[in-house]
Amino acid sequence: MHSLDKVFDAQQVLKNIIRETGVVRAYGIAPECELYLKPENLQITGSFKVRGSAYKIAQLSEEEKARGVIACSAGNLAQGVALAAAKNGIKSLICLPDTAPISKVEATKGYGANVCLVEGCYDDAYQKALELRDSEGYTFVHPFDDENVIAGQGTIALEILNDLDNIDAIVVPIGGGGLISGIAYTVKQIRPSVKVYGVQAAGAPSMYNSVHDGCRECLPYVSTIADGIAVKQPGENTYELVQNYVDEIALVSDDEVASAILALIEKQKMIAEGAGATSVAAVMFDKFNLRGKRVVAVVSGGNIDVTSLSRVIDRGLLKSGRCTSLLIELIDKPGQLKDISRIIADCGGNVTGVHYEKGNTESVNGCFLRIEMETRNYEHVNLITKTLRDEGFKLV
Repeated sequence: MHSLDKVFDAQQVLKNIIRETGVVRAYGIAPECELYLKPENLQITGSFKVRGSAYKIAQLSEEEKARGVIACSAGNLAQGVALAAAKNGIKSLICLPDTAPISKVEATKGYGANVCLVEGCYDDAYQKALELRDSEGYTFVHPFDDENVIAGQGTIALEILNDLDNIDAIVVPIGGGGLISGIAYTVKQIRPSVKVYGVQAAGAPSMYNSVHDGCRECLPYVSTIADGIAVKQPGENTYELVQNYVDEIALVSDDEVASAILALIEKQKMIAEGAGATSVAAVMFDKFNLRGKRVVAVVSGGNIDVTSLSRVIDRGLLKSGRCTSLLIELIDKPGQLKDISRIIADCGGNVTGVHYEKGNTESVNGCFLRIEMETRNYEHVNLITKTLRDEGFKLV
């Protein structure tokens, strides 16, 4: 069912639909390796998903186009299908989980699709889409478990191999597995020495568990800030392709993903959504043996809801030791705050918040002081806390 010819055909079909995203050298994110980014967050619709959906729709018969298409998505496929359908002059209906960011819902409508919000997660939207397909006669565009969709995603590998020589590894996010299936299959046909590594969120490890246990498994629930890859069960085709062509899969935590999003903003001036940043998180936190290697991390999407971006940044700051809070037990007397502020300032910290409260302390005259501050990293935090303790302050 899968062939390299189909991937090359997809490349030709997509020439006038997608944007060819050139790889970008990344500095200061992963100093142990030579890291490049494949910025599919800069793709039309802000995600790689437009590749697979546009190629799938291009292969439909005239009769199928007349009936229209239906899809389910956490948001990115929705926009890809909506755009591809509009370019072909056909109607589209998208089922999205009601947890999808508002920005993705509105963007989907903006590309001309009708939207059906479904209570639950991606898998619940998937079941609803199948029901409507059967009752209304739509053609279903699967988000990942379809040979044409997989071939469309495989065009990313052709671009990477064309842009860079002597690649050692490509790191790819995994949800249902369509992206990594297309990339891994294509890479292993053309340059089998290149390692292909997959990354899932620890709160949605469906492919990781399935490959580890040797059979497709369905998770009872998923929970992660990487909503674009929050999939309960991998596809049949994608599971088989991942087993055959992917070298290793690792998990990253939400804190690690938040740190990667922050690093991309600061170091690359690049906005990635949670799913898109998982590949960078895996490189940053040494999930694979990449020391001294030339590595490409696929940043699969950039459609992060701006209302959640600030929360993600705050979490990334905490994870990287860039901000912290200390709870200090004191005797309530004049000059205490002045001494604490002096110590923090002398150590190079910046106080951003002070909260005083009386509480259940050992002394009748005791109180608690919560200090919020900006710091450089964990070593800086440790320096400040050690200095405070050395000066006789009790850190709770």
